[in-house]
Amino acid sequence: MTSSVKINACHEGAHIPTSAVLEQLFRDAPPDYVTIAWLIGSLHKRSFGLVMLLIALVGLVPGVGIFTGVLLGFPALQMMLRQESPSLPRFIALRRIPTPKIARLVHRTIPLLKRLETIIRPRWHTPFEATKRVVGLIVLLLAGTIIWPFPLSHIIPTLIAMLVSFAYLEEDGVLLCISLAAALASFAITAATVWATVRATGLLEKLL
Repeated sequence: MTSSVKINACHEGAHIPTSAVLEQLFRDAPPDYVTIAWLIGSLHKRSFGLVMLLIALVGLVPGVGIFTGVLLGFPALQMMLRQESPSLPRFIALRRIPTPKIARLVHRTIPLLKRLETIIRPRWHTPFEATKRVVGLIVLLLAGTIIWPFPLSHIIPTLIAMLVSFAYLEEDGVLLCISLAAALASFAITAATVWATVRATGLLEKLL
């Protein structure tokens, strides 16, 4: 049985944790490399949340903040447009990612996810389509702040994008509310930073 069949079979019944989905996915992954197209095809209904979570994970690697922000923007916008699954430009979707490299990153994250899953569970259910569109909007705005070219400025919005994606995957309305509040705080910090930069630039121009 392929990983996509197993994941779908579990999804149709009781809710399964994100950590279990990731473990199964990379247990059955091709040994040499994977592509984002393969991930989307394997995940089906959970593809939006998991693809965003994986992109955000990669975004913690130094030097890829702008690329991560651009990538996150695609599934986020498509969630707002109520598409069934994410789609990316062909040159991105078919880009080869070494399986051992991404598997190591995922396997380091799984223990943390398992600890979180002891307290995070499906609760405060909301209408699926409405939640999907709100999550898409928030992640799209976070993607915009991730691109902001300040050193290390991408870390907080990337972590919040991971939190939003995880809450969406686990169908936890409580965590989703907390992560949305964190996103609003992140937007406020970014706006204050931009305003301070604009004022400092204006003052510098006057001095010169």
